[in-house]
Amino acid sequence: MAEIVSYQCPNCEAPLSFDPEKGAFHCEYCLSTYSEADLLAIDAQRKKDEAREKVAASESDDYCAQMEEYACPNCGAVVACEGNTVATECVYCHTPVIHRGKLSGQMRPHKLVPFAFNREAAEESFRNFVSKHKFVPRDFFSTAQLEKMQGIYFPFWVTDADTRAGMTAHGTKVRTWRAGDYRYTETSHFHVVREGEIHFEDLTTCALSEADKAMLEGILPFPSDALIDFSMPYLAGFLTKKRDIEKDALHEEAENRMRKYSDKLLTDTIHGYATLSVENRGMTIYRENWDYALMPVWLMTYRGKKRNYTYAMNGNTGKVYGELPISAGKLWALFGGICAAVAAVVGLIGGLLL
Repeated sequence: MAEIVSYQCPNCEAPLSFDPEKGAFHCEYCLSTYSEADLLAIDAQRKKDEAREKVAASESDDYCAQMEEYACPNCGAVVACEGNTVATECVYCHTPVIHRGKLSGQMRPHKLVPFAFNREAAEESFRNFVSKHKFVPRDFFSTAQLEKMQGIYFPFWVTDADTRAGMTAHGTKVRTWRAGDYRYTETSHFHVVREGEIHFEDLTTCALSEADKAMLEGILPFPSDALIDFSMPYLAGFLTKKRDIEKDALHEEAENRMRKYSDKLLTDTIHGYATLSVENRGMTIYRENWDYALMPVWLMTYRGKKRNYTYAMNGNTGKVYGELPISAGKLWALFGGICAAVAAVVGLIGGLLL
């Protein structure tokens, strides 16, 4: 059994969830609200009282997605979930539960961006997005489909780095003029050098192998000023995934992104040449820091006849990414309406000519 924890209201013992709109932890039964400090103090006392809560100093390096079981602390039901799932809810009583052991040792996140949009705001954003597209199947935005929308914390590596970058290039400037019957062209050649120090702040790279990278890139960025130190209570009420990709495996990807941006930044400082040909370029990282962070996403998937479609919203900024299915019935109705209108016009014209 995986070790888990559920944050409960000290007043009535009902489950607590984080309310993005209020920025506090809310009890839906007695309507009490608590701050992060309140819950941390309660949790610290509980850990002292409950000797059974011993958190391992480190976690196994086996990150394979396997099914695990846990017992709900509210109703006692045994529920299975994926091995990469950190926070979820009991499918029987809907109590938010967190797998504490999966957040210990090296697997404990350093940073977190809290949700700023609650479910109602996320659903309203989805309806506004769908309303702008006329040929979406009705069941895509039905009540049953909206219930599938989940608030999920996805794992990321966040990188800060100081670099030195440089490039050399060959540039030309061309001058033309006329003298009498002759046209003259003068081409001047230049050795162009650009060097500088570039700081990268909060470069985010997904740390979950099963994640839809196109979807996550579609809702980036997460604002740097929204990052806070990790605190477990913020996970209450949301699904949370733990990382299964270590920073060493992502180092090359992050470095390539920094090189690409450095090249663009240096190239953009070069102006006034008729032609420019880059000869050499390079970048050296002399300081870097990697933080393991959780980022908020409202996510919904739709199973179509031939493929699955994904809708996602950045849980902090509201930026939307959407793949929408097209209703063949609506398209045929439009086509039929156009054909009927054309036939009516042709018939009217034919009647006038007789």
